[in-house]
Amino acid sequence: MNQSLQKLQNFRKEAYQLLGPAKDATFDLMDAVLTTRKVDSLAELSLSTVFRRKWPSIYEALDDCRPKTNKLMKLYLKQIPTPKPEQRIILAGDHTPWPRTEAPTLKDRTDEHGAKVISGKPITLGHGYSTLAWIPEGEGSWALPLRHERISSHETPISRAVLQRTQVCRHLQQRPIRLWDSEYGCAPFVKETANINADKLIRLRPNRCIYAEPPQYQGNGRPKKHGEKMKLSDPETWAVPVESIEIDDPTWGVVKISRWNRFHFEQSADYPMSIILVQPQGKKLSQRSTTPMWLAWIGEEEICSIDLGQLYLRRFLLEHWNRFMKQRLHWTLPKLGTTEKGQRWSHLIPIMTWQLWLAREIIEDNPLPWQKPLPGSKLTPGRVAQSFLGLLVEIGTPAKPPKPRGKSPGWDSGKKRHKRTRYPTVKKTVTRPKKETKEVA
Repeated sequence: MNQSLQKLQNFRKEAYQLLGPAKDATFDLMDAVLTTRKVDSLAELSLSTVFRRKWPSIYEALDDCRPKTNKLMKLYLKQIPTPKPEQRIILAGDHTPWPRTEAPTLKDRTDEHGAKVISGKPITLGHGYSTLAWIPEGEGSWALPLRHERISSHETPISRAVLQRTQVCRHLQQRPIRLWDSEYGCAPFVKETANINADKLIRLRPNRCIYAEPPQYQGNGRPKKHGEKMKLSDPETWAVPVESIEIDDPTWGVVKISRWNRFHFEQSADYPMSIILVQPQGKKLSQRSTTPMWLAWIGEEEICSIDLGQLYLRRFLLEHWNRFMKQRLHWTLPKLGTTEKGQRWSHLIPIMTWQLWLAREIIEDNPLPWQKPLPGSKLTPGRVAQSFLGLLVEIGTPAKPPKPRGKSPGWDSGKKRHKRTRYPTVKKTVTRPKKETKEVA
């Protein structure tokens, strides 16, 4: 048997055993998602030929299943090949919302950043989810999630991200490089991740302020913590870069890259960073494409500024997965009534993504009439899912067929129906320490 085919079958069998109760219906549900391109409701997935049960089994599966997330994470990590000595494992993190604007009976809804505009701001109501993914390739659209979990109202995206990174990095044999968006480019994140065995490449907001090393202590008063202030939005405050080069990129044209070493945030003076400014200057680029990109590098070894600029572009592959998860894997389609069901459903999304990755090498491309054929090395997650049904016919399923159990008795006669409790939206606030008031004599 083909080694890749055997690897996919073994993965499906191990994942099946880690789903807990109702694993047969849950596994059939995942197969239905992978083979169904478009549906209007979760119950419609029961019409798939690979879902061998009635439509109520979908909701019962999400009620009863208990995916073992830590063991599943170890299963994902087993699929990562051992890198060569000169290569590094690349991880990327992000925070994405699941909008639930019309669900007042759903607990723990918070304000999340989204495309919908509410009260003049780009926010939505729902649940935020934090994702940590392995980026296997420099190009393409593949990002393979290792953790995908809800951010509760008493957590912040930073606290949940720190926990996920700790859980993943302790099982890696090599020190990885982690790529972060500007949401994590702040002093609290730098300090809380300082003891995690991983290097960090973080994008910075263009309105940030950073500080140089303090001048040498002269022996009078308290030693200074900060040197000259550098406002990223004000070029007049910029220090002289230690490196400034121009390259001719085939995609972006002329790109100017500048670097400053040993700068820090105001509240994390003990954690120096290298600051990289990437300025595309191509004549044919749009105004958005020529926006400067500020990066902060915190790592044990020095890496070339050009390589860091190219490396950070791999973080955007996680954006492709976010869109694929919502559109093709139907992540935000269900209108589930509890946060627990939503979390169980979300735990299934990484399992499906990893199956598509393992099937990429053995799948036969089945393009639609208006699509161009692609070689196996360039197949996207959507194209693999498009051809996944034919592969399922060959490899089968570890799930057992259903057993008829008769007709449900239904709702008890005379039993009262109660309205569900409505919950207010949780407002996250930052509690600042009160200043002590001086007593007037």
